[in-house]
Amino acid sequence: MTKDGEKLRGKVAVVTAASSGIGLGAARALATRGWSLVLMSRSEKIEAAAAELGATALRGDVTNEDDMVRLVATALERYGRIDGAVINTGHPPKGEILQIPDEDWHKAMEIVLMPTVRAMRHIAPVFAWQKSGAAVSVSTYAAREPELTYPLSAVFRAALSGFLKLCVARHGGEGWRINAVLPGFVDNYPATPEALAKIPMGRFAAVEDELGATIAFLLSDEAGYIAGQGLLVDGGLVRAI
Repeated sequence: MTKDGEKLRGKVAVVTAASSGIGLGAARALATRGWSLVLMSRSEKIEAAAAELGATALRGDVTNEDDMVRLVATALERYGRIDGAVINTGHPPKGEILQIPDEDWHKAMEIVLMPTVRAMRHIAPVFAWQKSGAAVSVSTYAAREPELTYPLSAVFRAALSGFLKLCVARHGGEGWRINAVLPGFVDNYPATPEALAKIPMGRFAAVEDELGATIAFLLSDEAGYIAGQGLLVDGGLVRAI
């Protein structure tokens, strides 16, 4: 049963980078709502996370396309379908904007943009065959309001927003959707006075009950007419209209 008592009828989701942080928060929120899960991470902690949630664990790297293929295959072999995907990744390097070497620019593209591109190559055909499905890519508020503190993340997550919109423009009639969440600061990180001072609500987001719950909403049927969007979950941090 879901939190609201609605039966999910065996819905299945895959979640990447799910051993901690936002990925684990999303997995917990989905498990609470009755989803069956396949969780992937490079970390050995993924086994404990999967055991906690009654999920299937898979060791793998979001930057490796073969691991993305294994993730999809594992979900299909175990459950026969995929109804949702949470594409969460790690963090790219930082640096002074005009001093960042080419190597770090390429590394950032591999960490931030390409996991969603590669995941959807293999998940979208499953969604299209089912005529249903939803994906959520975990982005950042800096995709909307770039910050010099996170230059590579800001640039490539803005590019990610463009990719999602083009996916919907091309495949919107196939019965599946893709969106992004754009979190601000979440409560699994230390709350520094400088960070808190930026946030009108004066606190960080609860990683499971607020951010994870938003991801679960975007995967749900209630969000069925939301497509190609980046939903800010930032406590009012971004002021751009």
